[in-house]
Amino acid sequence: MSEILEDLFGSKERARLLRFFLQNPDVEYSFSEIVRRNRLKSAGVKKEIDNLKRMKFIIRHVRKGKLSYVLNQNFSFYPELKNLISKSNVYPQCKSLGSISKIGNMKLAVISGVFINYGKSKADMILVGDDIRRARLKNLMNNLEAEIGKEIDFALMSSEEFKYRLNMLDKFILEFLEGPHEELINKIPGLKHFIAKRK
Repeated sequence: MSEILEDLFGSKERARLLRFFLQNPDVEYSFSEIVRRNRLKSAGVKKEIDNLKRMKFIIRHVRKGKLSYVLNQNFSFYPELKNLISKSNVYPQCKSLGSISKIGNMKLAVISGVFINYGKSKADMILVGDDIRRARLKNLMNNLEAEIGKEIDFALMSSEEFKYRLNMLDKFILEFLEGPHEELINKIPGLKHFIAKRK
């Protein structure tokens, strides 16, 4: 779906910036923040920011000599674009999800929330693993947030912690696993059966 949006909107930069502003409609961002959070090159971002400003999709503010940009919620096609972008933010369009197994000895990776357009979820992702490489995890999250255009709310725990919390019938974990979600990795024996028995 992300490729379709890129084709529809003319470039990866424009598709990513549209998604970014639509996902964060009330937040003002400096140019450097926009570049950093979307993991794009400055030249491409500058060109698209100028285009989006000209179309009145975004508004430029100057405060104490500092420039920032924010979505213009009075833009003619705001509701339609918001709806289109939310439909595009679904698994499996996020290419970076394929890198989860590379961040450590992963036992479980499940997604919900922003990945499957389930607004009632208390988190977007639960990761369970051992020997997690923090730098790779940070890089993965940065890439996912750039693809989705929004900060990802995730929980990371070791196998021991997950087992303990599951045995204690931890409300957060049970609500997540009993609600709508997608499994990317599941190497925990009996987990599916345990959750199915509770339904």
